[in-house]
Order: sequence, then structure tokens, then C-alpha cells
Amino acid sequence: MNHDIESEVLPEWLVGDNRKRADEIAHHFSEIMKVLNLDLADPHLQETPARVGRMYLEIFRGLSEEAEPAITCFPNAEKYSNMVVVSDIKFFSVCSHHMIPFFGRAHIAYIPDEQIIGLSKIARIVEFYARRPQLQERLTEQVIDFIDDKLSPKGAMAVLEGRHLCMEMRGVEKIGSETKTSALRGCFEEQRIRDEFFEHIRK
Repeated sequence: MNHDIESEVLPEWLVGDNRKRADEIAHHFSEIMKVLNLDLADPHLQETPARVGRMYLEIFRGLSEEAEPAITCFPNAEKYSNMVVVSDIKFFSVCSHHMIPFFGRAHIAYIPDEQIIGLSKIARIVEFYARRPQLQERLTEQVIDFIDDKLSPKGAMAVLEGRHLCMEMRGVEKIGSETKTSALRGCFEEQRIRDEFFEHIRK
């Protein structure tokens, strides 16, 4: 079966090796559909493998090293020494245990030392690590490790709040349940600084 959809306008990145990878994913997904006794001749299913092949490359683009956000650090010329908080960063990812989506909000803070970064870059860091098969715990640690490594701040902290469809669609089927994870470095070990952070994200 040819899984290409030639009539559709394909994204610019779907060329060369990416095109081959998408076609390979499509082939294997069609085999899964056959195991499920789905009718691949159904007009609503005929092109599903090709769509899934392209979708997987899109939602898992954080697996590519080229997708790592370019972080430009700026001198902290003003000697700003208080907390920088970026809250309510919406994200979605895919549970690596069940390959079902989870999604939620990330709240990130750091206290600068010698360097600062653009605020939008913090959201890009979250997205980079979210766009791959993930565990929420690992995602939380990866985001804060990246900030700690690139900036060497006095301290950094992340809190992620997520809803996992592997808990809502299957298993215990507890709709609306929320998982919260946190990671901290440096001066955020101090209760007073953590309290300030939580006060910010509660507002």
C-alpha cells in the first residue's frame, strides 16, 4: 500500500530522510491496524497510516538534536538578583509507558547570577523536552538541568502540573486527576525562596 498523500500540501521538513521515516512508520502502523481488524479500505482509514507517520515525526521532533533551542545568554548588567518567573507555560507530551498524550502547565523560575536569558526561551526549553516520549518526572528534571547548565543561576525551580490520559482513558479511569512534579537547584533549597515562588504561581 502506498501511504503517500500526494494531493496534500506537505510540510517543508517532510523531505529526504524524514519522508522515508514517515513512510516506514506508516507501514508499521498499517500492520497494527490490521491486527485490530480495521478495514484499511474504509475511506476514513485509508490514509490514516500516512497521517500517523507524519504526526509522529511532528510531535516527537524534540528527539532531534537540531531541535534544541538556541539559547543566547545576556550579561546581567543591571545585577538583577530577584526571582524571574514564567508561569502557565502550556505543554503537551506523550507518555513513554503507554504512548498516550499527557498535557498541562509548567511554572519555571530562576534567580540570575551573571547571566539572563530571553523569557520566550524558557517556554522553548519546555517544548523541546516535551516533544518526545516522556515521563513527567523526567521532563521536569530535564528542563531545570538545561537552565542550570546554560545559565549557572543562583538557583532554579520547575513545577509541572499534568493530566495523563493513560490514567483517564484506561486503567483507573480517573478523569481530571492531576499529577504535580517539581525539581529545584541552588538557593531554591531554602524554604523562604520556595515559598516566594509558590506565592507567584498561585496568583
